[in-house]
Amino acid sequence: MNLDSKIPEGPLSEKWQKHKFNMKLVSPANKRKYHVIVVGSGLAGGSAAATLAELGYNVSCFCYQDSPRRAHSIAAQGGINAAKNYPGDGDSVFRLFYDTIKGGDFRSREANVYRLAEVSASIIDQATAQGVPFAREYGGLLANRSFGGAQVSRTFYARGQTGQQLLLGAYSALSRQIGLGQVKMYPRTEILDVVVVGGKAKGVIVRDMVTGKISRYKADAVVLGTGGYGNVFYLSTNAMGCNVTAAYRAYKRGAGFANPCYTQIHPTCIPVSGTHQSKLTLMSESLRNDGRVWVPQQQGDSRPPHEIPDTERDYYLERKYPSFGNLAPRDIASRSAKEACDAGRGVGPGGLGVYLDFADAIRRLGEQTVRERYGNLFHMYQKITDENPYQVPMRIYPAVHYTMGGLWVDYNLQSTIPGLHVIGEANFSDHGANRLGASALMQGLADGYFVLPYTIGNYLSGEVPDDVDIDAPEFERAEKEVRDRMAQLLSIQGKKSPTAFHRELGQVMWDHCGMARNRAGLEKAIQRIPEIREEFWQNVRVTGAGEGLNQQLELAGRVADFLEYGELMCRDALVREESCGGHFREEYQSEEGEAVRNDQDFAHVAVWEYQGQGKDPARHVEQLEYENVKFATRSYK
Repeated sequence: MNLDSKIPEGPLSEKWQKHKFNMKLVSPANKRKYHVIVVGSGLAGGSAAATLAELGYNVSCFCYQDSPRRAHSIAAQGGINAAKNYPGDGDSVFRLFYDTIKGGDFRSREANVYRLAEVSASIIDQATAQGVPFAREYGGLLANRSFGGAQVSRTFYARGQTGQQLLLGAYSALSRQIGLGQVKMYPRTEILDVVVVGGKAKGVIVRDMVTGKISRYKADAVVLGTGGYGNVFYLSTNAMGCNVTAAYRAYKRGAGFANPCYTQIHPTCIPVSGTHQSKLTLMSESLRNDGRVWVPQQQGDSRPPHEIPDTERDYYLERKYPSFGNLAPRDIASRSAKEACDAGRGVGPGGLGVYLDFADAIRRLGEQTVRERYGNLFHMYQKITDENPYQVPMRIYPAVHYTMGGLWVDYNLQSTIPGLHVIGEANFSDHGANRLGASALMQGLADGYFVLPYTIGNYLSGEVPDDVDIDAPEFERAEKEVRDRMAQLLSIQGKKSPTAFHRELGQVMWDHCGMARNRAGLEKAIQRIPEIREEFWQNVRVTGAGEGLNQQLELAGRVADFLEYGELMCRDALVREESCGGHFREEYQSEEGEAVRNDQDFAHVAVWEYQGQGKDPARHVEQLEYENVKFATRSYK
């Protein structure tokens, strides 16, 4: 497997500008000859499709939602980072770069991360020009707030609806191109395979989720902007439709999968209320700006929070990490919450919760100011829990949120399959072992607006447009494999639903590859998951038919992929014998319970290559070279 990262030569601050100049271009007249497929219409996919179309390319954009406006990007709440330094508090492109490298526990690529920080300011200009209603200071300047893992305020926000507002901005640009005929939109359409012809990505196989029709589409390049795979855990903060299918089918066609074990656990989620739940609800990290996290000092203290005096509370993040306090990074804040609950000091049903308390902020700022900053988040919390967070503290607990792993890409965002580009959360490139809060929106829009439109031209300039026949044998075989797989799922007619298998897999993943992992647990999971998978293919019951609307069939296909991918995650976690960011191996921790990295043996990207059904995947490495930062013990104290 070729893992040439194609990182440009030269000083870090000059790499991207020099690379843009040295890349081959496609002339405006020739752009009209090329066709690009974009899968996904969230912030990454939507911005990419709109920008490529505006450049002149012909674009087909596929999403499984009924509208691009319903992509999961809409759920992002707290904000988007950018190194504009409006508050004048010491921010810079290099500081955002360094905070991101450190936040990812020194497990991300320097060049990619610096480029992300470099283009971040342009994202805010773009979004503002589109009418995104960012919060503003009294004088009219765009406002900033703090987020975890940083000591400067660089997060731009639109109350607690930042993802929704940014998505509407991208959607407006996309809609314009749809109206002009440069983008053909295919909603309610699910990708089921990537077609590789002559070693290059040349198309996709899709299913119309309304009619059930299976179709093939060809293009000169394919872009995946399909989000993350957190739903492998069943319960997560992701929308229920989020899945690994597109990325995993690409992996089975030859795309390397990088760092699959890197999973972010978000510390600020409404706790699980019972086995009836199908998903979890996130409370924005922005709440930790003014909310204080605490638990009772004594085990088993079941008094109502207002009856526990301040002297008998443990504000554990402020105690353990005085420099960052409640804005410690997500992985650290999550493990600290688990530690408190494991010690018997958790609150709420089952003791699986900690308090996020706004009493001090309300006294200091007034309730009206708190309402202006977080009102919609407080409203959502009250609707779900029937508790008024203006009067009693919120109860929160960590939950699966974001996945830092993804398909491996080089500096041009191209996977190991030429012509297959991967953007946003679907790739692995920017966040290392832990994503800083407010950086997901930044990466998705950076990739879609400001990186891919340059780099995809470098690839297409060497391609003959429309050089593949839709009836080529590779398309025939891929479509047949999709049809055979669906027919098999429908034919089993067992006794257990796809959801039952999904829930069982999720419990194994959470228990053994969740907030903490160890060798014994991972080995147990690697043994157990194939057993669940075998039972699935013998005993799953998919109701309905192959034609027409069939959500059970959709779900069964996604669960089947999760049942393979979950094993790959556990294998990756087992081999990585260190703790870093969201990957916490219990065997590798300090006396104080902090993660202990092994830079000598694991300062690399682990890239897995599919070897065929029933065969163990091959593990390759891309060594990470740090020329502008030095390895350091990650400390937020």
